[in-house]
Amino acid sequence: MRRRRTRIPPAPLPQRQGVDPVRVRLPAEGAWATVRAHLVERLAGAGDGVVDSMFDAGLVVGADGRAVAADAPYAPGAFVWFHRDLPDEAPVPFPLEVVHRDEHIVVADKPHFLATTPRGSHVAETALARLRRELGIPELTAAHRLDRLTAGLVLFTVRPEDRGAYQTLFRDRRVRKEYEAVAPHDPGLALPRTVRSRIVKERGVLTAREVAGEPNAVSRVELVEHRGAGAGGGGLARYRLVPGTGQTHQLRVHMTALGVPILGDPLYPEVTAPVPAGDYRRPLQLLARVLEFTDPVTGEEHRFRSGRELAAWASYDRWAAGTYDGPTDGQ
Repeated sequence: MRRRRTRIPPAPLPQRQGVDPVRVRLPAEGAWATVRAHLVERLAGAGDGVVDSMFDAGLVVGADGRAVAADAPYAPGAFVWFHRDLPDEAPVPFPLEVVHRDEHIVVADKPHFLATTPRGSHVAETALARLRRELGIPELTAAHRLDRLTAGLVLFTVRPEDRGAYQTLFRDRRVRKEYEAVAPHDPGLALPRTVRSRIVKERGVLTAREVAGEPNAVSRVELVEHRGAGAGGGGLARYRLVPGTGQTHQLRVHMTALGVPILGDPLYPEVTAPVPAGDYRRPLQLLARVLEFTDPVTGEEHRFRSGRELAAWASYDRWAAGTYDGPTDGQ
């Protein structure tokens, strides 16, 4: 017997700075006597007294938009909403370029250091929140995600009724994605080649790793060009990377396994110390260069290309010194 999907009511609170209110569905089972008791347990990391202050100020609301009382009885399956306190975020001072916009989709060329969607300490300073504010499209949603440290093309959907069709494109791997990277040049590395391995990413661990077993990650690696100067005298190369799958950090892991880790990577081959907030020097030299797909709504053939350049290829010495300021590097 197919389980009936729970209908999610529309949010009764407006967005703030392009950020949706937090929605919480009360679990079907639990020993909480009140809504407050559940939220105190669920939001334990928010700090003492935070939940009580939210209830005192009438900031927790139900589906009807009315404030929920602190002593309101627990109702399994009910929804409540509230706005999180926005963290202090260092502005990412680089442009977010719109390369295509129609009634169904927006394609943006994201700079390095800008997260795609709100997560953790990056909330209002994200591509999604920025575009909602700048384009005036509150229902805009990301069809996929690009790592915060990676620059390049990201697809967003305009209308809620189209969202599933575009997200399915990525789920079913019907989008051709092409990346560009700058990394050391190894004359002994035979390219092009297709790398296949099994990659696992454990919750709470910063890095992904390769393990024995059936491959779940496939990447095509091609050498575009190379030159002898830079990267400590070992030579630099520009690579074209075409992922056949979408495992976390897949391209970064595969390039490291080949002995040519991507320049500026703070995790591979070794985890480095975090940089201070607002330090945008030496970005990861990875760029989502191309997105290509058949539009599932209009049937149109799309091919989008990022106009950015990777700073280490344009001027390695200035990138290494953290002084490169080219107009399209996305730093």
